[in-house]
Amino acid sequence: MVDCSNITIDENIINFRLIVDSPVVLFGGLFNGIALWVFCCRMGKWTEARVYMINLAMADFTLVFTLPFIAYFQYQKQSENDFCRVIVTISYINMPMSICILTFIALDRYIAIKHPLKAKVLRSPRKTAITCLFLWLGCVLFAVTNAAIIPFEKYCMYKTTEAKVYHVLFYTVFFFFIPMAILIFCSTQVIRCLKEKQNDSLHRGKLTRKVLRIISVNMATFFVCFLPFNLSLLVRCGVDATGAGCWLRDVSTKVIHVTLCISHLNCCLDAICYYLVAKEFQEAASFLSHFRLKQSRCNRTQDSKLQS
Repeated sequence: MVDCSNITIDENIINFRLIVDSPVVLFGGLFNGIALWVFCCRMGKWTEARVYMINLAMADFTLVFTLPFIAYFQYQKQSENDFCRVIVTISYINMPMSICILTFIALDRYIAIKHPLKAKVLRSPRKTAITCLFLWLGCVLFAVTNAAIIPFEKYCMYKTTEAKVYHVLFYTVFFFFIPMAILIFCSTQVIRCLKEKQNDSLHRGKLTRKVLRIISVNMATFFVCFLPFNLSLLVRCGVDATGAGCWLRDVSTKVIHVTLCISHLNCCLDAICYYLVAKEFQEAASFLSHFRLKQSRCNRTQDSKLQS
């Protein structure tokens, strides 16, 4: 086994993380704070999408909260301690939780559009909340286990030691590639179904375009933010398994940190999904109030005719 214990933290990585994570903390905190206020306080009807959006914003906050501490740890080249371990554990929650919620949003859309009869049994805001609760428990358990299994070397939040191959494979398969397969399948099926019915009516055409935009944002966020990091984990796993030299391990470590910073952008990109879903809620509420007002006027007209 090659001894690479003399590898030190790279100043360029620290500067890159500061450049990327600073706007993520600012705009991610702002966008997700507004999203929580809108979804929790400004909307009347509880729906499955609303529950998922609230949990997605909460998952983003777990990362936004930890980023200033992580930046401080790395800038000060602080060694591992108990507080570092707590921050690391919290930061590990965001990615698997965000991946799971984006996957379940796609699955929820698939059931609602492709199987509308089963949707009445399978879908409800209460069931969605219970599902999110189990997702939180699973991701917290994963974060605690991950923080305990994978060691640091010298510095907090800067791994240079190799992780177990089976641990990396388990993480990438169950927390990325299986959800990715579900997301792709559900999204493509929904897109195909909507495009077949797009020309039925003008209202259905507008609704179809809105749903397609939400699906496109979900998929773009998923692939742009999470695919590079998980691929870099597999590459590092292969580097460790083949017993490569320290230079190659150092390069793979830097790639992991760069792609990890890219994954943090999901805290800002999710805001696009929040906007589209909130707009969908607003238009649906406006249409419903207009329909009720029209129906009320019609009833009053009929009553006046009967009285005459």
